[in-house]
Amino acid sequence: MSLRSVRIQKHFPSSVNAGTFPGSTGDAADGGSRKRKLSCDGDELHGDGGEMKTLAVVEVIKPVQVLTLREKEIMLQTFRRLEPNAEILASQDCLVRSNWDLEKARQLLRERKFERSSIIVSQRTTSSTPIQPTSSASSASSGYSSSNSTPKKIHVESKAKKPRLQEAGGSDDSEDPDACQPQDKVFDSDLDSDDDDTEHLSRERKAVLKYINESTLQQLVVIKTCSLKKAQTIVESRPYVTWSSLVDAMQNNRYLSTDILNNCQELLRRRKNISQIMKKCTKMAKRLEVAVAEGGELVKQPSIIPETLKLAEYQMIGLNWLVAMHNEKTNGILADEMGLGKTIQVIAFLAYLKENDLVRKPHLIVVPSSTLCNWENEIMRWCPSFVVEKYYGSLEERKNLRIRWAKGGLKDTDIVLTTYHMVASLPEERKMFRTTQMCYAIFDEAHMLKNMTTQRYDYLDKINSERRILLTGTPLQNNLLELMSLLCFVMPSLFAKRQDDIRNLFSRNAKNQVKVDEEEDGKVNGNGTESFEQNQIDQAKRIMRPFVLRRLKRDVLKYLPPKTDEVKLIPMTEAQGRKYRSLVEKYTQETGVVKGTAEFNGLAIMMEMRKLANHPLLMRYHYTDAKLRDIARRLAIDTQFKATNADYIYEDLLWRSDFYIHQLTQKYRTIGQHRLPIELILESGKFQHLDKLLPKLKAEGHRVLIFSQFTIMMDILEAYMKIRDIDCLRLDGSTNVSDRQDLIDNYNMDDNVFVFLLSTRAGGLGINLTAADTVIIHDIDFNPYNDKQAEDRCHRMGQTKPVHIYKFISEGTIEEGMLMVAQDKLKLEQEVTNANDSPEEDRKSMVRLLTLSLGMDSERAEKMISTGASGKNFQE
Repeated sequence: MSLRSVRIQKHFPSSVNAGTFPGSTGDAADGGSRKRKLSCDGDELHGDGGEMKTLAVVEVIKPVQVLTLREKEIMLQTFRRLEPNAEILASQDCLVRSNWDLEKARQLLRERKFERSSIIVSQRTTSSTPIQPTSSASSASSGYSSSNSTPKKIHVESKAKKPRLQEAGGSDDSEDPDACQPQDKVFDSDLDSDDDDTEHLSRERKAVLKYINESTLQQLVVIKTCSLKKAQTIVESRPYVTWSSLVDAMQNNRYLSTDILNNCQELLRRRKNISQIMKKCTKMAKRLEVAVAEGGELVKQPSIIPETLKLAEYQMIGLNWLVAMHNEKTNGILADEMGLGKTIQVIAFLAYLKENDLVRKPHLIVVPSSTLCNWENEIMRWCPSFVVEKYYGSLEERKNLRIRWAKGGLKDTDIVLTTYHMVASLPEERKMFRTTQMCYAIFDEAHMLKNMTTQRYDYLDKINSERRILLTGTPLQNNLLELMSLLCFVMPSLFAKRQDDIRNLFSRNAKNQVKVDEEEDGKVNGNGTESFEQNQIDQAKRIMRPFVLRRLKRDVLKYLPPKTDEVKLIPMTEAQGRKYRSLVEKYTQETGVVKGTAEFNGLAIMMEMRKLANHPLLMRYHYTDAKLRDIARRLAIDTQFKATNADYIYEDLLWRSDFYIHQLTQKYRTIGQHRLPIELILESGKFQHLDKLLPKLKAEGHRVLIFSQFTIMMDILEAYMKIRDIDCLRLDGSTNVSDRQDLIDNYNMDDNVFVFLLSTRAGGLGINLTAADTVIIHDIDFNPYNDKQAEDRCHRMGQTKPVHIYKFISEGTIEEGMLMVAQDKLKLEQEVTNANDSPEEDRKSMVRLLTLSLGMDSERAEKMISTGASGKNFQE
């Protein structure tokens, strides 16, 4: 039996055989040759030239079997793939009339299209008022393509007025004539004539000619297929006086092609669409700003919140803002700085809706896995009357939850709490959240939604909810695509038809901007003319203001105890400093020129220096090659060790750090004699400073959080704590979600635990550790906002003591340069949409670090960074 037969029997068991499946090709009478195969999963049928090929008609054996609902659904999906331009009701009607025979249904659809086009042609010839074409020029004179054999779909506007959408983000396409009309190309090789004059050009051609003549390199490379080399060629050949001269230039230059003309037209069309949408947004934003400013009757703290818990004054303002947005039927972004209680404000808002009986459906709260338990605890603490369903667990547990919800629904549930991973993990889960109607969908750590080109963004955008609230304490980036992504997510009904335009326009601009900046060295932007994209980002910032509420700690500091930041410049030990200087000399000469860029890349060099600045055991100095040979030989005969080839084990150990090998000696007895001496574990300038600082802090009654970027460094810190007999807990990315909250609760309730070790990425997100009042950043992050997240685990609502932050910086190392770069990045944060931490800024920062640390010229550093791989984490 063929694979095709198996697939058909799987989807259509009621069919007699593969040959009787409606619309299948079967075995033809003329020798049994097959014309084309039809896939039951809806694969499209294309010929070599991309044209849809006609299926062979095979007579169906009578009587026709009755199809099940599932089979009909598959047939409809298959038909829609074959006829993507047909309306769904017309497709279904044709299938029903043809008794679910695919080929007969397609033939019936073609007959209907022919009849409709005949009627339209008849109306054009008899009507006294001619129908206006979509362009100012006819298809013949403009070179528009008319070679498509399928009649064009004519867009007929309804005279009836569209009802105004209640949602403030609702769309109205009445001002967008191109919303449903396809545009013909400005250049067609079959129809274009050489005698076109500028005076008789269509509007589209005039726009393309003007854009090609007047645009800068920066603006030309935004055109699809127009590389920097092509843009330079276009500029060198300007001006183009007539359309014919432009076409000739595109056809006769080996670097250029006429595709650029049509792609330029597409770019201008997308820009026009975005401009129209932004105008609507501006009007709507003004109305919303006025409504929020005027406000209404001030909302008091909901009575269903326990009397022992009180919202701060600024949190009451946040609650009233959320209520005002709800009354205006508008989504919003609560962007208070980290640690100001966004979670509490949202819970109070949901309590207000419940208390006033304003909702009938459950709310959905989507959070990172690390904050799931914290959200659950805060909901139960602030509003115990809420019925919370937590969608989390193993595959089997989640399946049972879906079955129970499918049977009983969620009518008695107030909140469904889940994670970003759970909400889009399986097709069944995506379908459930796509079909289950929610009232509010609340997204914590919403900076995860700043890239609309990702699959996760698409899944989350399809969640079925009436309203959306985004929570983020991380400043929004000064990036076109990120700003537009958030606007699209906050106002989905307004931007639903324009997401492709936004994704295509702004993502391409961001990619090509770097190329032009490198070529022109910033001269392109110095001509005083603002680009289209810059105009849009400025307008996007103005539009977003009414939708965003952001307060900084300095604005509400009276509600929090003071925080003191102190940078500790710590000298390295003599041995550590000697190794660091030797490493720098290895990579540089006296002239500051890198010795071997083929062997070393910039990111790897920076990582090596960061390792030595923190601890020598992150490199390999103690274990010589001879010792590694002996260790590999012993491990090869150890029955508990998996590998048995001593040579392979040796080659692997060559790239490992001293402390990693030391961990192996602790795990396997056969190599126990090779363990590191304790004095080498303590051989670090930062550890010697901890020896002075920690006893002092403990004597004064302080409790400490120590953050590190790297798990291998946390391993060494844990060994240090054991040597110094200090009680500590540890949380990093490998800690199970179910165990995280237990660790946090243990630390908050047990005063005997003096130190909590946390990784900056895993422990700096949504965790409440107000039992501590001192934070030590053992090694700073390349992104200063990650360190700020870590600090705010301690300095946040609920803290009653002054907080002190220590940042350890190894003196005379690359960490000093990292600190300078971090401080510069923090200065950029002026408004919610003003922080610029784009990949391009990261690249420039790394170039600056190499020039600072090794004294090399910026051009060489640029090349080394460009050829380097991602290396922000210790490779262990």
